[in-house]
Amino acid sequence: MPKKILLIAGDFVEDYELMVPFQTLQAVGLTVDAVCPGKKSGETIATAIHDFEGHQTYSEKPGHRFTLNADFETVHADAYDALVIPGGRAPEYLRLNEQVLALIRAFAAAAKPIAAICHGAQLLAAADIIRGKTVSAYPACAPEVRLAGGHYAEIAIDAAVTDGTLVTAPAWPAHPAWLAQFIAVLGLKIVSTAA
Repeated sequence: MPKKILLIAGDFVEDYELMVPFQTLQAVGLTVDAVCPGKKSGETIATAIHDFEGHQTYSEKPGHRFTLNADFETVHADAYDALVIPGGRAPEYLRLNEQVLALIRAFAAAAKPIAAICHGAQLLAAADIIRGKTVSAYPACAPEVRLAGGHYAEIAIDAAVTDGTLVTAPAWPAHPAWLAQFIAVLGLKIVSTAA
């Protein structure tokens, strides 16, 4: 039976940080349910593309519409093997939703793998599950990580860090490292058959 992954997103989630893990995890044979509070399967969310163009912070452009494939109101942590939290602007307001925070806490309490990238750390901090953990995030989230009792990992933008079952990264350039570490935490091994 393939592992089931829950992905929590919302309007103006970062486009790459939603679509790349959603498709990559499916490509390695996992079932991925993407949900958003207040929306049902078949409805869409707006995404934003954050880019690093030499300014003091990232720029933001409209992304794609993303179609959800599950209902937030019916999901329970015990039905899933792991959780993915993409970044963008969605975590900023999703952290105000107690149901979202309770769901994240349930995954953490069960020691299930959690992968968060970029501003996803805002949800980890709000759920109070990073105390004593080493966590990477977009650098602007470092104060929140520290205030929540986590150790902020200052790593390259294309790197990731694993602390137990928690896998975090600063932004979408880290997808190869972040997803490889998450797949390893899930107990999966990808074997190349190329000669």
